Amino acid sequence: MENRKLRMGMIGGGKDAFIGAVHRIAANMDGQIELVCGALSINPDVAKESGRMLFLDDDRTYTSYEDMINAEAALPADKRMDFVSIVTPNFAHFAPAMLALEKGFHVVIEKPITLTFDEAKQLKAKVEETGLLLLLTHTYAGYPMVKEAREVVKSGQLGKVRKINVEYLQGWLSRLSEREGNAQAAWRTDPSKSGKSGSMGDIGTHAAHLAEYITGLKITELCATLNTVVKGRALDDDGAVLLRFEDDATGTLIASQVAAGEENALKIRVYGENGSLEWAQMEPNSLIIKWLDKPMEIVRAGSGYQDRLSDLERANVRTPAGHPEGYLEAFGNHYRNFSHALRARLSGEDTKPEWLDYPSVDDGIRGMAFIENVVASSNSDQKWWKYQI
Repeated sequence: MENRKLRMGMIGGGKDAFIGAVHRIAANMDGQIELVCGALSINPDVAKESGRMLFLDDDRTYTSYEDMINAEAALPADKRMDFVSIVTPNFAHFAPAMLALEKGFHVVIEKPITLTFDEAKQLKAKVEETGLLLLLTHTYAGYPMVKEAREVVKSGQLGKVRKINVEYLQGWLSRLSEREGNAQAAWRTDPSKSGKSGSMGDIGTHAAHLAEYITGLKITELCATLNTVVKGRALDDDGAVLLRFEDDATGTLIASQVAAGEENALKIRVYGENGSLEWAQMEPNSLIIKWLDKPMEIVRAGSGYQDRLSDLERANVRTPAGHPEGYLEAFGNHYRNFSHALRARLSGEDTKPEWLDYPSVDDGIRGMAFIENVVASSNSDQKWWKYQI
């Protein structure tokens, strides 16, 4: 391909949306991508106003995703978008993603990947049929110290993994905010828009993905309980899961959005035969490693000993020591890796392994399977529920 930026379209993410701006910042972070078109809202006036605010051409500011994808597909190859970023609520993921793939566009999509497990399986089949790339923005896998944790486990330094404890605690839904004008709360607690699970679908999936990503072990069985703590709410806002993984590892997963006072307290601990590691999203630059027979270590991103850390960690560090790399940079790492992989694809060049280190449609399938299995287990009298996928 010619020397140029990759051209991105966006569905959702208009002027009043939170996550759209995050994606645009992340996509722009490395100067590899430019936003060239958008269907930024289902409200035509908001869509047009949002396009003007982002300096998009009027004729490439669309009022529906169908119009955008079809019109872009009809443009010459040197003008049309290369991929589309879908940043809508859960219920509006599947249809635009399928149409984009059918028209030959690569896809970036928010998690969970679809509203239902069946939709996720259809989307995976379409990705495999077309051979196109799909990035699922499971944010937390983009942090440098998460990638270092993955490499520590993979290296065997901890020995055989025995136990995995992961939790994601928030407090923002401690009240019935969905009836108090909070638009984010309104759609996230509505089964028709969010899916069959609330807290487990929204943040439990992040915790499950983090556990599987770092350890390389898949969940095989679980025993779950889901709770709706706030009276009048239509979906679970709290839950706990006992887990069994491959290779005889066990663990626990807690997800709650009614833990008053908590912000985005995602934390994981992995225990092996020889030691353990701990990472917390609210202190993202540190990875704590505790050994059975020697002093504890605290490994820091960006420090002067980067040559002793993994290639994967170094490929995703952006700043010198002491400058926190957080949520936006993690998103940016996903977009950077995806853009490098896509550029190599368009140029017919080889793809480096680190460029493919981003969550894919397979992670999306496992996320939806997690929701399905947790809900089924919680509704069952059976103690252990064999993981279905």
